[in-house]
Amino acid sequence: MTDDKARYVPGHGLLTGRTAVITAAAGTGIGGATARRFLEEGARIVIGDAHARRTKETAEALAEEFGPERVAGAVCDVTDESGVAGLFDLAEECHGRLDIVVNNAGLGGTADLTEMTDEQWHRVVDVTLNGTFRCTRAALRRMKAAGSGGVVVNNASVVGWRAQRGQAHYAAAKAGVMALTRCAAVEAADYGVRVNAVSPSLATHPHLVKVTTPELLAELTEREAFGRHAEPWEIANVIVFLASDYSSYMTGETVSVSSQRA
Repeated sequence: MTDDKARYVPGHGLLTGRTAVITAAAGTGIGGATARRFLEEGARIVIGDAHARRTKETAEALAEEFGPERVAGAVCDVTDESGVAGLFDLAEECHGRLDIVVNNAGLGGTADLTEMTDEQWHRVVDVTLNGTFRCTRAALRRMKAAGSGGVVVNNASVVGWRAQRGQAHYAAAKAGVMALTRCAAVEAADYGVRVNAVSPSLATHPHLVKVTTPELLAELTEREAFGRHAEPWEIANVIVFLASDYSSYMTGETVSVSSQRA
């Protein structure tokens, strides 16, 4: 199979006039790609990230390219309730409304279960699952009060379905994100809010090598039918779809963004 990269799809104004909050959006991964794709689709965005310098640099670069009136950023550690509240406050202060929330923040790592410490387990679960809970709760409270609907998109993973050695904490957290998505969707339907998730298999970026090994990345790449990993923007394209009116009848779903062989 060819390893040629996919063609980048230009924006079509699918999110024009909408305000989105995107967590863990400073950098080269899925969050950063989602921030750019949302801007290309006409949205106003507020990005949050735990890394202060990267958040500032990313927000400034996007503001220079797309206009300062459309971009804001704030340091946000999703394990801290006050930081989460501050991020959503900023969205309403800057843009007057909240239409879309993308819960992208997550933390990985590799450790066999017999060697895994409580701290490793709790840290991954607190960022990946509890952080998604905190942000989803904040989003739904505000969307319910506003009464104008909205969309939440969570970032899950195929390891929430499939076994992978050394990933017990991450897999459990991502499976929890899928379950949270389903339950939140049933409740949020009462006030016109949709909640869905994406489940990528392998989207590589420079920061990924910090939590895994080149050997494992090569092995995972070999499992992909296209013979290559996904580009982060290819995952972001599906997030755009779930955030847009093209998915107006979808809620409680987890969409696999994967080319893994059966």
